[in-house]
Amino acid sequence: MSSRKKPIVALVYDFDGTLSPGNMQEFGFIQAIGQSPAEFWRGSDEIAIQQDASNVLSYMKLMFDEAKRKGVILRREDFRRFGEQVELFEGVKEWFGLINEYGRKHGVIVEHYINSSGLTEMIEGTSIASEFKRIFACSFLYDKDGVAEWPGVAVDYTAKTQFLFKINKGILSVRDNILVNESQAEDRKRIPFPHMIYFGDGDTDVPCMKIVKMFGGHTIAVYNPENKRKVATARKLLSQGRASFMTPANYSKDGRTYHLVCSIIDKIAADYELARLAKLK
Repeated sequence: MSSRKKPIVALVYDFDGTLSPGNMQEFGFIQAIGQSPAEFWRGSDEIAIQQDASNVLSYMKLMFDEAKRKGVILRREDFRRFGEQVELFEGVKEWFGLINEYGRKHGVIVEHYINSSGLTEMIEGTSIASEFKRIFACSFLYDKDGVAEWPGVAVDYTAKTQFLFKINKGILSVRDNILVNESQAEDRKRIPFPHMIYFGDGDTDVPCMKIVKMFGGHTIAVYNPENKRKVATARKLLSQGRASFMTPANYSKDGRTYHLVCSIIDKIAADYELARLAKLK
């Protein structure tokens, strides 16, 4: 068991549909290239189907191609400017301070991570970017003038699982493929899986939910109560055993999500203390 006096609890979030009610590309970027969300995603799907390609790489290529065609420059600061327009669910802005304070009062250190197929650069432009220990998501490579020219990181539903193991071992590098695969004693891992809480909203979160649950962690299916399809998906994730809980995507202090996560933190803190006491002679 770690000698750390306080356990670290990792809250790991998908982004689109989990913290935000839509896909981040729909808040500014798609309007900048003169398309509707339906047009853009239809075009992305057509690329993926015709080429039998990754949906993630397809949308990244379409962003690059359409921006170039419309004369829209894509530098990091441009992506971040689009990110400033991303809408967030109710209570998200206050959520981090609330849950961090609850953790402090109950003997745990709370850390927040993004694990998303969205764009790192856009998430960095949101008002909550500074709340995250690490944002694991897609990103572009940039030329000498700082303009996006090629995908640098593409994160699909299975690629997301690697970041769970990096969080588990305290590895923050996206590039690393050495340390993450090295054998490490359970009591030396920075954040054990039972100390993880994974938030997701859809089928692309299934592999991550399965891994977190399989290793003793906690999984939450969040949903927009105004979207019947999202409610049905959350129910399916719960009934299939992917999610341990389902809750509306309302992160305010009087919402179910807050009380649910506080209860999980209580359990983690209690289990940690019991394990500590069991080691005493």
